[in-house]
Amino acid sequence: MLKGNQIRIAVVDDDEDDFFIIKEYIQEIQGANLLVDWLKDYRSALEKIRGQAYELYFVDYRLGNETGLDLLQEAMAMHCDQPIVLLTGKGNKAIDIKAMQSGATDYLAKSELNAEKLERCIRYSLDRAESLRELKQRENKYRNLFEGSKDTVFIADKDLFFTECNHAASLLFGLENAELLHHSLLEFVKEDAQKKRLSDLLEKEANINDFELQIVDETGDVKRCLLSVSFQKDSHPYHSIHGIIHDITNIKKAEQANVQAQKLAANERLIRILAHEIRNPLNNITLAVDQLPTPGEDEEKQKNLVGIVQRNCIRINKIITELLDLTKPLELRFEKYPLQEILDESLALATDRINLHHVKVKKNYPDSPVEIEADKSKLTIAFTNLVINAIEAMERDKGELAVSISPLQNGYSVSIRDNGKGIPEEHLPRLFEPFFTSKKNGVGLGLAACHSIIESHKGTIHVESSVNKGSTFIVHFGK
Repeated sequence: MLKGNQIRIAVVDDDEDDFFIIKEYIQEIQGANLLVDWLKDYRSALEKIRGQAYELYFVDYRLGNETGLDLLQEAMAMHCDQPIVLLTGKGNKAIDIKAMQSGATDYLAKSELNAEKLERCIRYSLDRAESLRELKQRENKYRNLFEGSKDTVFIADKDLFFTECNHAASLLFGLENAELLHHSLLEFVKEDAQKKRLSDLLEKEANINDFELQIVDETGDVKRCLLSVSFQKDSHPYHSIHGIIHDITNIKKAEQANVQAQKLAANERLIRILAHEIRNPLNNITLAVDQLPTPGEDEEKQKNLVGIVQRNCIRINKIITELLDLTKPLELRFEKYPLQEILDESLALATDRINLHHVKVKKNYPDSPVEIEADKSKLTIAFTNLVINAIEAMERDKGELAVSISPLQNGYSVSIRDNGKGIPEEHLPRLFEPFFTSKKNGVGLGLAACHSIIESHKGTIHVESSVNKGSTFIVHFGK
């Protein structure tokens, strides 16, 4: 510490002879770059201390009408960081003790001074002053963090009675800091079960992380919070508790609003999906009505077309029932079903469209049932949409639809292949986006609905297509 940069030392003494003696001792110190100045009176010394002119002060106890203790106390009142060593004529234990209590770094008797003792004193004083400065800086840093934190930070005893709190605690509990020191955190916990659980955890002296609880402030407002505490060993018979309370009330409100928005959005999507489903049988009815013969002509054909109208009216009624069921909580009900059964039901729902367009259907299924966990009604909707899309992509009287199930190493795949007009390459990346459609009167919800339903079954869907050659929709399900 004594080597390197110059260290400025002031000797505050009204006796010049004593100053010269001390200066000579200091100059005998080898290898030190020390500059020693004389301050002969109390006022000039006080001024230099205020201006932080020196790194170290040796102050005589007797300074005319004042004493070195008076100077020391004034220096401490100015938050002086530089070390001050008190000098006395002869060792006086009472003065020495008072000097140390007043903030002196050390004390020395003039009659016992020598170069060695002064070197040791200077080294100790400068090292201690540096340590105290670093300690003060750390304390200020953590004090600023403590006071500036938006989270409630507190220190409490074993019963959670507050012993120190930051400003955020006053805002959380609705009480001034001084008032909080008469309360325990448990007094503000709303639920008795939470109080008991928290008390049980504290009994174990185990650190607590993100314990969720409800705090009732002084005005009766309830706040959702997360509590974290740690136990600090100290000299008391018990550990003190350091805690942080994070107010998550606004976060919880935002989460609830987001969940509600998601529910509304989900309902809206499902309503649109069901509306799209209604259009399919309506199209069948329209096609059937357009082909109805004049009364009295071809009664057999008329009977078949009226049957199509009736079946599709029944289907519309069933879809509307599902639409009304949306007022109830929507849940997927998974059970084991053979894929063959689900695909056959989807083809049955599209029978009228298949017959009206004179589409040839070829099925390629494994001999044994391929069972998956599925919500049958929802998955049937998805496959029905894929089948109808395929039918609409093919030319009337020339359509060929191939539906197959293939085993995979970790699951099964379903493919629905048509020989229709195919899909332009630039449309493929957006094919499953809601409201994207290339159909003249389409709404772009059918394939988006398929994608959503298949994803909810932990499946994947992709398409392979060539313009004027047809498309193949491939759905993968894991085992």
